[in-house]
Amino acid sequence: MTDKIVPVILSGGAGTRLWPASTEMRPKPFLPLVGGKSTFAGTLTRVSGRDFSPPVIVANKEHRPLVEEALAAAGIEATVLLEPEGRDTAAAIAAAAAWVAREYGEHAVMLVLAADHLIRNTEGFRASVAVAAAAAAGGPIVVFGVEPSVPATSYGYIRPGEPVAGTKDVRRVVAFVEKPDRSTAEHYIESGYLWNSGNFALTAGTALAELRRHVPEVARAAAAAIDAAKVDGHTVSLDREAFARAPRISFDHAVMEKTDRAAVVAAGFDWSDLGTWSSVWDASEKDETGNAVGEAVLVETTGSFVASDGPRVGLVGVENLVVVANNDSVLVAPRERADSVKELVAALNRLPEKNAGDRQRHYRPWGYYQSLDIGETHQVKRIVVKPGARLSLQRHRRRAEHWTVVQGVAEVTVGMSMDSLEVKTVRENETVHIPLHAIHRMANRGETPMTLIEVQYGDYFGEDDIERFEDDYGRVA
Repeated sequence: MTDKIVPVILSGGAGTRLWPASTEMRPKPFLPLVGGKSTFAGTLTRVSGRDFSPPVIVANKEHRPLVEEALAAAGIEATVLLEPEGRDTAAAIAAAAAWVAREYGEHAVMLVLAADHLIRNTEGFRASVAVAAAAAAGGPIVVFGVEPSVPATSYGYIRPGEPVAGTKDVRRVVAFVEKPDRSTAEHYIESGYLWNSGNFALTAGTALAELRRHVPEVARAAAAAIDAAKVDGHTVSLDREAFARAPRISFDHAVMEKTDRAAVVAAGFDWSDLGTWSSVWDASEKDETGNAVGEAVLVETTGSFVASDGPRVGLVGVENLVVVANNDSVLVAPRERADSVKELVAALNRLPEKNAGDRQRHYRPWGYYQSLDIGETHQVKRIVVKPGARLSLQRHRRRAEHWTVVQGVAEVTVGMSMDSLEVKTVRENETVHIPLHAIHRMANRGETPMTLIEVQYGDYFGEDDIERFEDDYGRVA
């Protein structure tokens, strides 16, 4: 049992509308989009303190390294529920509710938060949470409604009704309405509607009861996935077979639009879901001409957003543009069309997949790699290995490799067979050759990141040319 609020942080989405910065392997919650800090880190900060239990985080299993890195940086312990695959928010919340009910009891109040929302007013947030949690303890599902500042067409709206008995700041929800057109949004604002923030408070028992009532298949699948989960310290890996049986549906559609327990409290804090590059521009600091820029040179340009993590960007004589560049991709769009980026990503995903040569960072449990150059017979990569981590013991059938350590110390295991493996220490400015078909692995036994430059020589450089013999992360076939 606990009388503290249990934060449940949902971090499963890919944030495709923030392409090319947000990707499946490093999605929106972990990007420093505004103010140099990720929204995931900001969410952790807001729910730390004496009124809160350690958070429960629901995340895709592929994002485990990102979650652990953020928790370590914040100095926060949390239970991490790893989804073997995304089944949308109904299944994620069902799994979290089953876990919280088991650990704290069904009366525990859960504060369900998206990991990718921007809230700057922590004091106002906590005050609103206290009101919502007190009401939720009596059985309602209390949604945080945000006072609209503009007739936005990218948010759902809430129509508040009469106050909940025994409260003055919490009101019944008369209706949830979908994203409107502009004229309808203007009418909603005149009628006192609120934006639906998608964050809410409810007890674990209420969550389980409403899920069983409206989407019993989701409730059963999530409960089975918890029962059969593998627990490693604070990490809970949901059972793949059981979790896959959960229908893919959002909590809003599955429960909130059907329940008679919905209530709303007007949020006493600023809020943005940072859903598009236009909303990131809205939340960013701007110069006197309305530009929010990173490394860029602007001439006679106004009202634009520019971000680059590598290439130098220049704009001349334009207005109200979004320009986002990385080493692999460039987005250019009118700011008012930023919500169409999701359609662009869908079109890009229909193109043939590139096996090698893209310049994005590809994050792995041990660190990341990034392709620097590729030709017909070679590829050059930068590989960064986290302290204490190591890659799988593996070999390649179509390429040899040459490694040069440029930062830290590498422990390299190499040999042509399992019974001939040798361990070598390779320091900065030293090299080691990995012949074709050689069994090998690299490890970082130090306390700082280790970086090496890998030159591959062969006729194929795809990541599927890996035969694993041992792996610390369960990737051996």
